[in-house]
Amino acid sequence: MNASSENSLYDLLICGGGLVGASLALMLKPLGLRVALIEAVKFEGAAHPSFDERTTALANGSRRVFEAIGVWPLLQRTATPIRRIHVSDQGRFGFARLSAEEQGLAALGHVVPNWQMGAALWQRLQEEGIEVIAPARVIKLSAAESTRRVTIEVNGQTRELSARLIVAADGAQSLLREAAGIDSTQVDYGQTAIISNALTQRFHDHVAYERFTPNGPLAVLPLSDARVGLIWTVASAQADTVMGWSDEMFLSNFQQAFGFRLGRMLKVGARHAYPLSLIRARQHYAPRVAVLGNAAQMLHPIAGQGLNLGLRDAASLAELLADAQRADTHFDAGCDELLSHYAAWRQEDSKRIVTFTDTLVRLFNQRLGLLKFARDAGLLAFDLMTGAKDAMAQLSMGASTRIPRLARGAPL
Repeated sequence: MNASSENSLYDLLICGGGLVGASLALMLKPLGLRVALIEAVKFEGAAHPSFDERTTALANGSRRVFEAIGVWPLLQRTATPIRRIHVSDQGRFGFARLSAEEQGLAALGHVVPNWQMGAALWQRLQEEGIEVIAPARVIKLSAAESTRRVTIEVNGQTRELSARLIVAADGAQSLLREAAGIDSTQVDYGQTAIISNALTQRFHDHVAYERFTPNGPLAVLPLSDARVGLIWTVASAQADTVMGWSDEMFLSNFQQAFGFRLGRMLKVGARHAYPLSLIRARQHYAPRVAVLGNAAQMLHPIAGQGLNLGLRDAASLAELLADAQRADTHFDAGCDELLSHYAAWRQEDSKRIVTFTDTLVRLFNQRLGLLKFARDAGLLAFDLMTGAKDAMAQLSMGASTRIPRLARGAPL
């Protein structure tokens, strides 16, 4: 899928072919724009750093986006619906429950392994004939009249490409974000997520569990083949020790923290460790540069909102581009008016989700007795209040702000 062309001017160059960047390329296909996707690593299954063994809980809005770009039919067979969510505080009385049936939904979301999403996205990129330049590394970003220019390295050779709009979708440590002069903030949570999957004695019954422990939150997510996905957050200083445990010791310690709601943990798969930080761009755009996905905000996985927020970034940008194209015969994908509208839209959504996620991390990391009592009382109150559950469900689906058309199941 590597491509070369004598004409190096594009409407958009999407730098970063991970889950969000690849999704944006597919969203833009119906607009007939000249788009190329620049990616540092060719897709080779779970070996791709963005398409690894981690699992993601896709909100219903994200599922609708995947339906719109033809990806969902490739995932539907193995995507596991979440019908209930159970939240608890280890060793304390607080708990809360959320049910799809209470919300009038078939499912609160679906759990899908990242590598399966990656495979489906790259299959669709090939089917749609979208230009992908990979493996390629962006080594320079520069400004020109009415365009931005990127210098890329492909197979040891440098090449210059120009575009009306450059999209930085190159991850939390985004080089393009930095090159565009967009500052970012970073908060190290001092925690590491240990990711794996397991076979349990009892069927998960499509329940997702979140449990807060003195060492950090853990989650057990329903997967296909009666397996569950494990996300165990531990202090970073303990991560090497946990990774070095035998499978038996790991299961025993995880069982002690989680309990026996699913009976005994019988078998565990390979483990992977990911340090956790909050990284947030101070703004979502610079002249002719839009920032989205993890390049705009990388979140703690405690609420499972990172990819869902990134897909709303992409769907929002695609919607604004579609509207501008219809309204202006002299359409310019990178004009400042369009990008300022994009930034205003995304900053509102991002602020809500970042605040919600960061507050959860800090609240459940408190060890003071009075604060622990207050959060447990809050969990019980939440469990009894229909209005609070409705608000929580809406927030998790991004419905507390303007929702992109694609996330509502409407076309661009």
